[in-house]
Amino acid sequence: MLKIYHNNRCSKSREALALLTAQGLSFEVVYYLETPPDHSQLTQLLQKLGYQPRQLLRDKEAEYLALGLDNPALTDDELIHAMVQTPKLIERPIIEWADKAVVARPLQKLQDLL
Repeated sequence: MLKIYHNNRCSKSREALALLTAQGLSFEVVYYLETPPDHSQLTQLLQKLGYQPRQLLRDKEAEYLALGLDNPALTDDELIHAMVQTPKLIERPIIEWADKAVVARPLQKLQDLL
């Protein structure tokens, strides 16, 4: 099933949700700030995205520096743990479909997936 990891306060996330709705697709909305993915789920998402954990981090968030996530010595597990504990750090929106996923920035990436 198609899933969108959504933050309603994010304009890009709202645009992706609107596109999915306009396409008439059936999908699940995951409000990841309220129900963040666990370590295993986030690891699977990273694999589907083809990303390293650092690529999914929002490095402009205050928490990024406050937690010392700019330290290049941190392991992938430590970065994943930080995102699980502070989901605001996860880039958005993520669209997951079967064995693929994209961060829909720009929105064209979502259109390419569909």
